[in-house]
Amino acid sequence: MTTILRTWELTKEYQGKEVVSGVNMNIKQGEIYGFLGPNGAGKTTVMKMITNLVKPTEGYIEFFGVSMTDHSYEMLKRMGCIIEYPVFYDKLTARENLQLHGEYMGYYNTKAMDEALELVKLEGVDKKPVKQFSLGMKQRLAIARAVMTKPELLILDEPINGLDPMGIKELREVFRMLSREYGMTLLISSHILGEIEQVADTIGMIRDGILLEEMAMDRIRSRNTQYIELITGASSKAVYVLEHKLGLTNYKVLDPRTIRIYDAVQQLELNKALVEAGVELDSLSKKNHSLEDHFVEQMGW
Repeated sequence: MTTILRTWELTKEYQGKEVVSGVNMNIKQGEIYGFLGPNGAGKTTVMKMITNLVKPTEGYIEFFGVSMTDHSYEMLKRMGCIIEYPVFYDKLTARENLQLHGEYMGYYNTKAMDEALELVKLEGVDKKPVKQFSLGMKQRLAIARAVMTKPELLILDEPINGLDPMGIKELREVFRMLSREYGMTLLISSHILGEIEQVADTIGMIRDGILLEEMAMDRIRSRNTQYIELITGASSKAVYVLEHKLGLTNYKVLDPRTIRIYDAVQQLELNKALVEAGVELDSLSKKNHSLEDHFVEQMGW
């Protein structure tokens, strides 16, 4: 698969402090790349450097094998983006805002405008002033504006902020369609791990400005390990039962109340042994190692 975007030792300093340090990203054509990290990790700064809104202190960016410069205007036309909070002309309608965007971009395809509004379910309110839109509707309009020009790379910074569960589900389907049917490449940052897990092909995790890893979601899914999680106020007694009554050694005490057991053991057998030993349980359940678990491990939390 062709690499559409590559960064080399991308670094940004503000007032002598590095907020992004030596980031090497590789985003393949047609994939959905989930960019994960806590608030302040450097996700937005990286996206701003890719879109030429912020100049790197060191390093460089390649788009389709060509290095980006301050004058890469034609290459930037091949990108669509939402960075931070989307801004509109509030007194104008959704359609008028898209028309203005088309003029800025030198793009005058009215059919594409209609398709973009339909894609994000705004075709029925396109003549309504944007000042009357909810936050979720503005997010939808921002995505319509970003995809209207049929970009090859779509960069979305926290795109599902302000959306209700139904809106999130609809946009999840939109992202998949843009990738699978239109061949569009998506770089999406989010703190909602469960949503990224459902759509991403590749995950990049960043903390304190350092890219910790890039990994295909298939590899993360293949590592999914079933385990039993027990929550109890008597974890010390529970650990004694695991080791001395059941002979289990592959377990992990996450906190004073939570224990995860990776050894093969029947849930009923485990429950019986704990109850007989007088261990009161708040819950005992079988689970799978998820993207959230992997993320927490990488973040060192």
